[in-house]
Amino acid sequence: MAKANGGLRGAAQLLRRALGPMDTAVFDFWAREFGSLASRERVLARVIAKRDESARAVTLELQPNKRFQGFSAGQHVNLTVEIDGRRHTRSYSLTGTPRADGRVSLTVQKVEGGLVSTHLFAEIQVGDIVELGSAFGEMTLPEVLPGRLLFLAAGSGITPLMSLTRELDRRGMPVETTLIYWARHRADLCFLPELRALAAREPNFKLRIALTGDAVTGSDELRGRPSAELFADAVPELANQTAYACGPAGFVQQIENLVKPVARSFQSEAFTPPTFEPVVGTQTVTLMLAKSNRVLTVKTGEPLLAALEAQGVKPKYGCRMGICNTCACGKREGLTRNLKNGGDSADPEANLRICISSAQSDLTLDL
Repeated sequence: MAKANGGLRGAAQLLRRALGPMDTAVFDFWAREFGSLASRERVLARVIAKRDESARAVTLELQPNKRFQGFSAGQHVNLTVEIDGRRHTRSYSLTGTPRADGRVSLTVQKVEGGLVSTHLFAEIQVGDIVELGSAFGEMTLPEVLPGRLLFLAAGSGITPLMSLTRELDRRGMPVETTLIYWARHRADLCFLPELRALAAREPNFKLRIALTGDAVTGSDELRGRPSAELFADAVPELANQTAYACGPAGFVQQIENLVKPVARSFQSEAFTPPTFEPVVGTQTVTLMLAKSNRVLTVKTGEPLLAALEAQGVKPKYGCRMGICNTCACGKREGLTRNLKNGGDSADPEANLRICISSAQSDLTLDL
């Protein structure tokens, strides 16, 4: 009898494991149908407020469920939203600071032709539910702050730096901090009233608005793109600064060339996918997709994500910049190259970020 009972318990355990994913999906479906954020596995969040932040940007305030594990100022999350029956995921910076009630905010700038940013800017409403990933990103403040901080932002690159600025404000602005914020037009600037109010009440916070299109009118404004002359005027003691830069890839590269050789330390993030120089004499190799049992031919100098999409394969992705790891998958065999740093890897157990990796030999992926 004991043996029989043991067999029944084993069978029951197998049945629970087999039905577990189905039970979770059914639970999540009905929770959503009743407007609940409850989920057995996913981080769901309700839009509780939406406000205009500039002519092309909105801020969404979200209330996540209890599965959200929190974040540090300066980090990102992957946000998934359903549009016309299909799920789409993009990476956005959190613009607030950690709160006791768990609420988070993110600011989305509408991108011309951008499906998700346009939806979030124009269509999403208070009460709608989105899905969030875990927070990620290393452009955060250290526990022990350096002597002086320099924040350099352009476009949507203001978002993580705004989070860092708010965190410093929460701490009482303990170190001298300068923010230089570039935009073509004044109407494109986010958070301007808040930033100017902060600069007016906090002697340790200095704000400079750099305009490349509109004429300068305010005392805190200057005109021009990043240059050695601009930094000499706006940041006379650049060598004593710990610099953070964020914005489009071209802006970040220009800032790096100007600031990194001089500043005490330098950290940056680019908000546009990198472009890779084509490899001269590109060869073709065989790519085996082990899970779907497909065999493709790809070029050795092409990002694997782009190569797969061109042949009708649609892997998950988020930032397309090698940061968020949404596109990461297992590699069983083959030689790959990291297109950002040029490093090659033959590790058969590598967790490969396919948005910034190319095949250098025949390759097998867990896709």
